Amino acid sequence: MSTILIVEDNEKNMKLVRDILQHHGHTTIEAFTGTDGVRLARELRPDLVLMDIRLPDIDGIEALRQIRLDRALDTTPVLAISASVMPDEQQQIVASGFDAYMTKPINLKPFLEVVQHFLSSGHTQK
Repeated sequence: MSTILIVEDNEKNMKLVRDILQHHGHTTIEAFTGTDGVRLARELRPDLVLMDIRLPDIDGIEALRQIRLDRALDTTPVLAISASVMPDEQQQIVASGFDAYMTKPINLKPFLEVVQHFLSSGHTQK
């Protein structure tokens, strides 16, 4: 199956997403900070990145910007996952270049459908 990088600073949210993805046959890589997420994306070239927006060091928008600077990752789908529900925050997230935006708490069926869509859409490098 696919390798998915999860960048999430909340341990409970990380466990939930990891367990769901692993249960569906995916390999997961975990980062708890934006800086580690960027480093792991560059080193391991995942098929998909799931990025929280509010992280303890750099935010998800800055992490996305740094990931996109690496030409080898410019076609890797990066999906924002955030509890932000304010319309202006959502617009900023979407405008920053994420391939999709999903809200927390995660709704299982739509979450899996979006993940599968991006893994099967040919956006990935592998």
